[in-house]
Amino acid sequence: MRSQKVQQKAAKVGFDWPDVSGALAKVEEETVELREAIRAEGVEACAEELGDLLFSVVNVARFLHVSAEQSLGEACEKFIRRFQKVEELAGARGLDMKSAGIEELDKLWNEAKETKNSQD
Repeated sequence: MRSQKVQQKAAKVGFDWPDVSGALAKVEEETVELREAIRAEGVEACAEELGDLLFSVVNVARFLHVSAEQSLGEACEKFIRRFQKVEELAGARGLDMKSAGIEELDKLWNEAKETKNSQD
């Protein structure tokens, strides 16, 4: 919420992209910078670049007239529903999630996305 307010204030005085494409390009730029920080394995640099990326994503939300906070909350709820479905599927198949491996879990995730119970 704070990020959106800060960006709105800056936009009021003209410090803003002309349209959402500039904000999206900034997300791509910040993603590259985060990848570079990850390769360098510096925790502080990663934290800084991750913050920049999140700030940029919020700016895209602002351009779309979407609440970044609400969108993230809804994404969390959707993840919870899908993950619960993955747990159900794994349990029904006698699959131990800790030893299943990401490939198998990803298959269950995709299956959960297709079910009506995940409601998304």
